[in-house]
Amino acid sequence: MRTTEQIYSNYTDEDFKVWNILYNRQLAFIEDKVASEFLQALDVIKFSAESIPNFNEINSILSNLTGWNIITVPNLAPAELFFTHLANKRFTATCWLRTLEQIDYLEEPDMFHDVFAHTPLLSNKEYTDFFQKMGQRALKVIHDPAKVTMLQRLYWFTIEFGLIRSNGQTKIYGAGIISSKEETAHAMSKESTKLEYDAVKIMNKEFRTDTIQDTYYILDSFEQLSASFSVIDHLLFN
Repeated sequence: MRTTEQIYSNYTDEDFKVWNILYNRQLAFIEDKVASEFLQALDVIKFSAESIPNFNEINSILSNLTGWNIITVPNLAPAELFFTHLANKRFTATCWLRTLEQIDYLEEPDMFHDVFAHTPLLSNKEYTDFFQKMGQRALKVIHDPAKVTMLQRLYWFTIEFGLIRSNGQTKIYGAGIISSKEETAHAMSKESTKLEYDAVKIMNKEFRTDTIQDTYYILDSFEQLSASFSVIDHLLFN
């Protein structure tokens, strides 16, 4: 049963086995492909394969570092609620895990995607500054569907499917890539299109949620995200 509260004692042996398998398998696959900031954040937030993350412990760490918290939701949050939480330094996450039968494919995001892939970088100030500012802008245009769509595209091609340049190499930081072996392999291959980060182009580019991405955008640093709000604001408010 999906709840809006993490009751840690309700996790079963199968849940712990699923987390262990997913954590070990995916970390081994992405370790040489993911941004160093993500690997450092994994250590900061004290994740391991042996235990399912406890939201209270995560929030204690995040609160001290960036002022952020994760809150539980049963499914994907609607746009206005989602952006309201972002504007107030809260990230919505599910607390349920897929079954062993679903280990290789799940149509909707579960806790592994939300928590393993998203939560560590909430300890990074430059990353979370961008996250919060996006939420704040979205609330100002929440009754303008076209502009909300623009911000959803920005979220999609950065937070979910973004790449970053590190020591001359292209690495992954987007959660949608981090939690998927197939997406990671494609993003790192020569088969995918990789472009320099351009907020205006991104906000005008459509995306699909039901397939591997065909285009990824590369940052020089997380600071570049917040710096791009000059052009983002011009597009939204002029």
